[in-house]
Amino acid sequence: MKMAAPTASKAASLGCNNKPTFPELDFRSGARVEELNKLIQEFTKHDQREYDDQRALEIHTAKDFIFSMLGMVQKLDQKLPVANEYLLLSGGVREGVVDLDLDELNVYARGTDYDMDFTLLVPALKLHDRNQPVTLDMRHSALCHSWLSLRLFDEGTISKWKDCCTIVDHINGATNYFFSPTKVADWFYDSISIVLSEIQKKPQRGMPKVEKVEKNGTIISIILGVGSSRMLYDIVPVVSFKGWPAVAQSWLMENHFWDGKITEEEVISGFYLVPACSYKGKKDNEWRLSFARSEVQLKKCISSSLMQAYQACKAIIIKLLSRPKALSPYHLRSIMLWACDRLPANYLAQEDFAAHFLLGLIDDLQHCLVNKMCPNYFIPQCNMLEHLSEETVVLHARKLSSVRSDPAEHLRTAIEHVKAANRLTLELQRRGSTTSIPSPQSDGGDPNQPDDRLAKKLQQLVTENPGKSISVFINPDDVTRPHFRIDDKFF
Repeated sequence: MKMAAPTASKAASLGCNNKPTFPELDFRSGARVEELNKLIQEFTKHDQREYDDQRALEIHTAKDFIFSMLGMVQKLDQKLPVANEYLLLSGGVREGVVDLDLDELNVYARGTDYDMDFTLLVPALKLHDRNQPVTLDMRHSALCHSWLSLRLFDEGTISKWKDCCTIVDHINGATNYFFSPTKVADWFYDSISIVLSEIQKKPQRGMPKVEKVEKNGTIISIILGVGSSRMLYDIVPVVSFKGWPAVAQSWLMENHFWDGKITEEEVISGFYLVPACSYKGKKDNEWRLSFARSEVQLKKCISSSLMQAYQACKAIIIKLLSRPKALSPYHLRSIMLWACDRLPANYLAQEDFAAHFLLGLIDDLQHCLVNKMCPNYFIPQCNMLEHLSEETVVLHARKLSSVRSDPAEHLRTAIEHVKAANRLTLELQRRGSTTSIPSPQSDGGDPNQPDDRLAKKLQQLVTENPGKSISVFINPDDVTRPHFRIDDKFF
């Protein structure tokens, strides 16, 4: 007896037409997206450290020591501005928080050399009295770079700084002094060394131990031992401007991901010249434009899932692409900002899309390499990879291809590295061998007095404001009372 085959509607009702459900996979590598998301979450958990009151107080003690030291540097020869405004960034220069060249930097590793790292931008000169767009002398420089003539400043400033300048005599007999980044860095390192030598002659109880002071190109790196913590400060001499450079005016005319989230005034409040030159530039004269203050504001508008993907991707490429140093984490940061402009905000806000964002950042980075094109986010006509050789491009593109073929394995490696660094830090804390000088909390006194309250306040600021900048206003005549600002909040 023959039976008729069930109709399509009956088959559907009987479940005969149900399609098997597959987990979401990455087409290129075959990796499960869910697994990649879990690995990124695990990396984030180990990478983001929580600070107890003791660690928060150690952070504050190290910061106070650095600011006191800079106050003493100012008093040496009165070169630095009396009332200065520093920009303190979470993360060292090697983490890409500022667009600086990493080739001349010694290699430091978290866990082995330090536990926490910061970058401090210290204005050697300030030009804060102009409201119109700032026009810089770019006739001798590549895009994104400039020479700085002291003719913009008064005679007193020229007199103080002319020994840190290169001198150009004109046919008409006039002399032009150009502020030299290399000479400024040399002066800064010498001055810091003198001050630290004086401080160490009269050590005080609870004072941080200076474990290392090194000049890395134009950056001064200081590692302090405070209690059970080691803190790396990359101190960068800069020129600070209020307003916005004329060369970046066209960028303001475009639509951006931060439109309507923060005001234009917050984004264009100021910029810096940092001591770095272009590939073919003159090291003694050329400075690089930096928009570090603006980037701090833009980070407020980036979703947590994209930031997690960025941090994980950064950890992978720092290890993988370290030799030769053709790419820096700052290139990856620029790529992330361009992605924020390109993609819909509601897509980037998806909490479970970190894996997609990680894969996308790797793809974008590889695209930039293959095409030898990575535009500066603020000055798009400046290609930050233009100078790379074909050989270097191919080498790094192949390395990135290996990451893209097995992202899960590279994430596991990054997790193991950060866990190993954390273990080293914990081991040092248990041994208490970072410094022979007691921590500030061991100085005696009531633990519930102001220092304890300060520690709790510091802990709250650190945990609530990851990656944000701290601008510090300090009077060298009273370094015990710094006023500091995290983004636009004053404390």
